[in-house]
Amino acid sequence: MKTVTAPKRITVLLAEDHTIVREGLRTLLKAEKDIRVVGEAATGRQAVEMARRLRPAVVVMDIAMPVLNGMQATRQILKSVPGTKVLILSAHSDDAYIEQVIATGAAGYLIKQTSAHVLSAAIRKVQKGNTYFSPSIVRRLQSRYQKSPDRGEPGKKKIRLSPREAEVLQLIAEGQANKQVAAELGISIKTVEKHRQRLMDKLSIHDTAGLTRYAIAAGIIEGGVRLTIL
Repeated sequence: MKTVTAPKRITVLLAEDHTIVREGLRTLLKAEKDIRVVGEAATGRQAVEMARRLRPAVVVMDIAMPVLNGMQATRQILKSVPGTKVLILSAHSDDAYIEQVIATGAAGYLIKQTSAHVLSAAIRKVQKGNTYFSPSIVRRLQSRYQKSPDRGEPGKKKIRLSPREAEVLQLIAEGQANKQVAAELGISIKTVEKHRQRLMDKLSIHDTAGLTRYAIAAGIIEGGVRLTIL
């Protein structure tokens, strides 16, 4: 008789200092057959230590963590456990927090009013190497770019990208390093670097976080690309 192997579940580490919130998240995710909570951390330092030991697929991270805040914990986790994705779950959604989260390299940002269905969907998406941001955060970024014509804003300027540039931009926005982009597209790392620089020049953006913000505002990450492609 042929043995049927159960599909591998997505391992998740919960990093949240409020016990009642952490328990609620665990209960919600327990109902998902393809997700398994493998650990819970009450401080940022503990989250880093547990991520290094357990190597979960996804860390759901609160920003306001004691001992080591969520931003710093995220940076340390991504540096020491590069295969792990971090999904920020926070009550804060102002521009300063959004900017910092994108700069850390986190794969997504959800506000705590998010439903269980959206949280589980976000976990699945970031685990596959994509990004996920709450709709309200995407709208904030889009609004900012509509008011900032000097930053490659997608609403007013007709920014023309070649098909290859559009592909590179999406992969960068999804958190892929130059080596990963090169492997995905079958081109050299040097060519990826040239495309990255050309994108920055065209969009008047000077760092990876800026390219990610632009891609979110332009709808590239969620698939609704609003760029004129040559």
